[in-house]
Amino acid sequence: MLRNRITEMMGTELPIMQAPMGWIARSQLASAVSNAGAMGMIETSSGELDNVRREILAMAELAPGRPFAVNIAQAFVSDPSIIDFVVEQGVKFVTTSAGDPRQYTERLKAAGLTVFHVVPTLRAALKAVDAGVDGLIVEGGEGGGFKNPRDVATMVLLPLVASKVDVPIIAAGGFLDGRTMAAAFALGAEGVQLGTVMVATQESPIHDNWKQAIIGAAETDTVMLNRHAGPALRVLRSDRSTALEFDTTVNAMTAMLDHKKLYFDGDMEAAVALSGQIAGRIEQIRPVADIIRECADDCVAVLSQLHRLYVD
Repeated sequence: MLRNRITEMMGTELPIMQAPMGWIARSQLASAVSNAGAMGMIETSSGELDNVRREILAMAELAPGRPFAVNIAQAFVSDPSIIDFVVEQGVKFVTTSAGDPRQYTERLKAAGLTVFHVVPTLRAALKAVDAGVDGLIVEGGEGGGFKNPRDVATMVLLPLVASKVDVPIIAAGGFLDGRTMAAAFALGAEGVQLGTVMVATQESPIHDNWKQAIIGAAETDTVMLNRHAGPALRVLRSDRSTALEFDTTVNAMTAMLDHKKLYFDGDMEAAVALSGQIAGRIEQIRPVADIIRECADDCVAVLSQLHRLYVD
């Protein structure tokens, strides 16, 4: 019942995609997502292209025969040869972000790949469609990670973009379960991207301290940093991020310099922990497969219930 243009393009059973989080969206997590019938994603925003290449190769062993995607974060990828490597590995689906969609779209499509571009505004969406992308990932400002300094919430941005374009849309920012997935469909999307909840899974490679911080977060426990300098960042509230929240003299990207101490050693003050507002609704660390299956099943149940209540 959830088959549509997104599942056809991605080659997946479900229209659900995992977000391309730096150092996190590696084969350990991505293979679990792909094996669950959704679209696992390998990141490039870490800039560690040698490691990224190894992670792409590992997917063939960890998720044999399952589709997966690669995100090309243009602001962080200085070596354009990653495009050739992605093509050579038989990757069929790519998302591009943090840059001009005209930079790689034509080259990727000429190689037979499907290309979706991440957009935070209507203007960016129209530019991407004009560049020839196959679809869009429309990302609201409540999502975690790197953001547009002039953020727009998913509730406003998603239906606005959907009313102006004909390409399929994957909604990102604030999605967790079947109820939010059904809402995305109502607002014009045909799929959802899951980010923060994937960080807090059993298969996520990051330290348990970060996972527990997500579990313990309230809906108000994220802050937006760096509006003055760009890129803006939505992160979990901590002593460090609270001190940076209204500081216009410091580029908050400097707070990412010791990121590995946070990611893998669990020092929550060594850097800032990227996270979306949906952290306030995440209550336990769960297996990826359970999250994805429950999200899909509950989406169908919610849509059916709404039909009975308001249409029948």
